[in-house]
Amino acid sequence: MNWQQILADAYGRLPESLERVLAGLSREDIAWQPREDCNSIGWLCWHLTRQQDAQIAELGGTEQVWIKDGWHAKFNRPADPGDMGFGHTPEQVAALEIPDAKTLVGYQRAAMGRTLDYINGLSEADLDRKLGGPWQPPPTVGVRLVSILEDAVIHAGQTAYIRGLRQGKGWQSY
Repeated sequence: MNWQQILADAYGRLPESLERVLAGLSREDIAWQPREDCNSIGWLCWHLTRQQDAQIAELGGTEQVWIKDGWHAKFNRPADPGDMGFGHTPEQVAALEIPDAKTLVGYQRAAMGRTLDYINGLSEADLDRKLGGPWQPPPTVGVRLVSILEDAVIHAGQTAYIRGLRQGKGWQSY
């Protein structure tokens, strides 16, 4: 197994994880917040996909599938590439309208397709390319790919935890 296959396998588990968490949930379940200042399952799924889509698009110099493929319209959101949930207030979290689980998973699969295309188009030397930005030392493409994945995995775990809070132990995330 080479590094591209390892990254593809790790990233490829995200849509499967979201499908398991979202299976059988109503829109009410998807929007439920444990407290009014907490994120919902739907918001977390949306955010983890938005950050992945936006960051991979930036790395690859391409347009986000959020805009290019019209996913923003399916979520009744503006075609704003910066609308990813970073800095959302509790009111903004609660106001995010999630159409249904199928739309969430569909967007994740579209973003994942772009991610896998990007990974498969990289050379090993590309992983060491330094990126700009405010960080010191500047991250490399490889470090950024791991960081994007880490954020998504953390949020995917949070969705499973919130489902457990909502429904108890009667469901399985694996």
